Amino acid sequence: MEVPQGYKQTSIGVIPADWEVYKLKEILVSDRLGGNYENSEGNAGLPVIKMVNIGRGNISLSKIQYLPIDEKYNEADILKNGDLLFNTRNTLDLVGKVSVWKNELPKALYNSNLLKLEFDTAFVKSNFFMNYLFNSRKVLTRLRSYATGTTSVAAIYSRDLKLLKLALPPLPEQQKIAEILSTWDTAIETCQKTIEQLKQRNKGLAQQLLSGKTNHMDGEDPHKDFHVVGKYVREVSKRNADLQEKRILSVTNSRGFINQSEQFGRELASADLTNYKIIKKGQFAYNPSRVNVGSIDLLTKYESGILSPMYVVFEMSTGNLIPEFLYYHLKTYWFTGHIPMFVQGSVRDSLSFDGFSGMKFYIPEPRIQKEIVEKLETAAAELKLYENKLQNLQQQKKGLMQQLLTGKVRTV
Repeated sequence: MEVPQGYKQTSIGVIPADWEVYKLKEILVSDRLGGNYENSEGNAGLPVIKMVNIGRGNISLSKIQYLPIDEKYNEADILKNGDLLFNTRNTLDLVGKVSVWKNELPKALYNSNLLKLEFDTAFVKSNFFMNYLFNSRKVLTRLRSYATGTTSVAAIYSRDLKLLKLALPPLPEQQKIAEILSTWDTAIETCQKTIEQLKQRNKGLAQQLLSGKTNHMDGEDPHKDFHVVGKYVREVSKRNADLQEKRILSVTNSRGFINQSEQFGRELASADLTNYKIIKKGQFAYNPSRVNVGSIDLLTKYESGILSPMYVVFEMSTGNLIPEFLYYHLKTYWFTGHIPMFVQGSVRDSLSFDGFSGMKFYIPEPRIQKEIVEKLETAAAELKLYENKLQNLQQQKKGLMQQLLTGKVRTV
């Protein structure tokens, strides 16, 4: 391959002529594991950052654990702004994750599965640049080659990590790259916060509109429009006896109806599909043993498909209940919270169609149902807009990292 003018061939590929390749050990000042601390979710001592908190470039506080309040700790394990943490142990797919600490908490420790890396400032402008570099596609690929162990338990040892080769731009270009990528990070974080706010707003809006509280006059019985859902729905058990349907569907709690091959990477259905249930657009289905975690949906994406015989399929038996109105009910915490009152215990708790039919929902006249659906759909569309925006920003950042951290696009 011809090397473009202004670039050079190196042991890790073509890079700009003024970039240099170093082994990690040549640019490191120190690498230090955190303390081996006992911790739990219930204690009130210092928070401890562990491997579960290390994402691809960012720290997550969703599963934070704490030091027992009276346990001693090493002051050297207190995180400072800009500290770079390397995840030495995890699954084969996740080992080697790197994140930079941005004072997400006033004070926190890091534990013994994490390696804190400190670099020579003669070679590295900032840990923020190194955070981006470690999370670039090419470096991640090289990192995985140092992992030892099994698919479920893998490690990258310090002695091996120090052999990692990195291509470093001059210090001013490192600074410029970090500034550009941090702009995208700021936009991504802002979008993520907006999404969380909209989710909370939509949750509150659904709770308000689907409780019937906003549609009753003073002195009116608030329960007059609560009805047993069995009055409006009927179970459907049509089988695929003549094998007319080929599309095998599953119902997930996060994506609703999907092709089974999308969920598992292959079709897990048995060779005999004659006993599978046929489902048509506008009908509902749920997994009786997983409905409590949201595995229930209204089919809108496909005209038809087939489901495992274990699924419950049902449809509207009267025009007095709009399917979309019921759908929003089935996605509320009220619904999942009341499921235990209607399940039938066996090896696993299971919500039968009879159990589901006995549940009461706020079901006003169709005109009001339609108005409520329109409001909830408008709110859902706004959330979807920001979710799409977030996806675009993340893809843009990924593309920028590929261009900037390989020198394909120069900033100076």
